[in-house]
Amino acid sequence: MTDNLWAWLSLALIAALVLVIWSIRRHRSPILQVQTDCGIEQLMPSLSGLTLSTPVEGNSVQVLENGGFYDVLEQRIRAAQRSVHFETFLWKPGKLGDRMAAAFIDRARAGVPVRITLDAQGCKTLEKDQVARMREAGCKLKFFHKHSIYTIGVMNDRTHRKICILDGSEAFVGGHCITDDWLGDAEDHQHNSDVSVWLHGPIVHSIQGCFSENWAGETGELFVGDEYFPVLQKAGNISVHAAFAKPENSAPAVKILHHTALCLARRKIWIQNPYFIPKQEAIAAFGTAVKRGVDVRVLMPSTSGSDSPLVQHAGHYHFEQLLKLGVRLFEYPHTLLHQKVMTIDGCWSAVGSTNFDDRSFDTNDEVTVGILDEGITAQLDAIFEKYCRRAEEIKLEKWRKRSVFIKVKDNAAYLLNDLL
Repeated sequence: MTDNLWAWLSLALIAALVLVIWSIRRHRSPILQVQTDCGIEQLMPSLSGLTLSTPVEGNSVQVLENGGFYDVLEQRIRAAQRSVHFETFLWKPGKLGDRMAAAFIDRARAGVPVRITLDAQGCKTLEKDQVARMREAGCKLKFFHKHSIYTIGVMNDRTHRKICILDGSEAFVGGHCITDDWLGDAEDHQHNSDVSVWLHGPIVHSIQGCFSENWAGETGELFVGDEYFPVLQKAGNISVHAAFAKPENSAPAVKILHHTALCLARRKIWIQNPYFIPKQEAIAAFGTAVKRGVDVRVLMPSTSGSDSPLVQHAGHYHFEQLLKLGVRLFEYPHTLLHQKVMTIDGCWSAVGSTNFDDRSFDTNDEVTVGILDEGITAQLDAIFEKYCRRAEEIKLEKWRKRSVFIKVKDNAAYLLNDLL
C-alpha cells in the first residue's frame, strides 16, 4: 500500500471520528416563539420545568460584589463543620489562591471532608506544590477533563461553574474566579467587577446536586447523609430554581433558560455579561421584545476593558443588527465587567457562570440560578446602573462610521466565535 493511500485513509478516519463526535454532541437550538399572556412572575414553574428543574420556595439570597465576595466566602469556609465542596473554572497563583488553599487546608486538617473540582484547562497554572499541600492535608482534589486519551472526545468540554457548598446548608453561585484580578472593588483596570449570590434554604440541595454531577463523573464517588444533604428549613421567602443539566440531543438548560426568558419579558430586559455573542434566534427574540415595548439593554466591557479583546470584536459583528432592532448597547472601558446577570421586568433575575455565547450555551458545564424577587432584582439593576453611568452607549450612526480596518477585524474575529 502506497504512502499516499495510507495518508488518505488516515485523513478519512480522522474526518469520520470528528463527524461521530460532532453528531453525538449536536442538538437543536430552541425556537423562540413562546406564546403566552402571562408575565414571568407567573411562569416560574414553566421556566424551571423547561430547564429540568423545579422552583424551590423558602430561600434567602444575598448579593455579593467584587473582592468583598472572598471575605465572606473564606470566613464561611473556615466556619464549616461538616463538609466543604468547591468547583471552579479558573485558579491562578497569587494571594487569593494562597488564601483559598489555606482555608481548605484548615478545614481538612480539622477533619472536615473537603472536595475540590478544578477545570484542568482553566487551572493548568496552579502550582503543583500547592495542589500537593492541599492533598496532603486531606483535601480530595480532582481536575475536570484532564487531557488524556480517555478524554479526547470531550476535551473541548470544560466546567465553567463557580460554586461552593458548605455543610450542605449554604451555597455560593456566580462568576468569581480564583485569581488576584478579582480582588479589590473594580476600582481600576487591574481589578475586575463580578457578582455572586449567597444562598440559604432548600435550593442548596440543587446546588449540591450540581456539584455532585461532575464529582461523580470524575471520581465515581457518591456522598450521602446529613453532612451533605441535611433537612433544610425555610430561610426566607424567595423562590429560586437552578439550571445546569445538559441532556443529550436537546439544548442545555442554561441556554433554554436565557432564551426563554427573553420571550417572557413584558417591560424590561437588562443584561450584564462579559462575552455577549448572541445567535440569530436570540437576536430575533430581542427584536420581538422591543416591538412589544420591552426596554432591552446590554452592558458589557469594551475591547479596552476586556480580558479577551478578540471576543469583544466577535461580539461587534451583530451590533448594527441589534441597534437597528432597538436594542441599547453599552460598553464599559475601565475594567472587566465579569458578572453574568440578566433581569426581567423588575421581578426576576438570573445569576451564575453563564456567558451569553455559544461556548457557555452549547459546550461548557454551567450553572445559573433564577430568582423571583423584586428586592434582589432591584439590587442587580442598581449594579447595572452604577456601571452604566461610566459606560459609553453605542449609537447606530457613529457605529456605522467606524474604520474599515475595525470592521474587517470584527468580521474576522466572528469567524472564530465557536472557538472563543
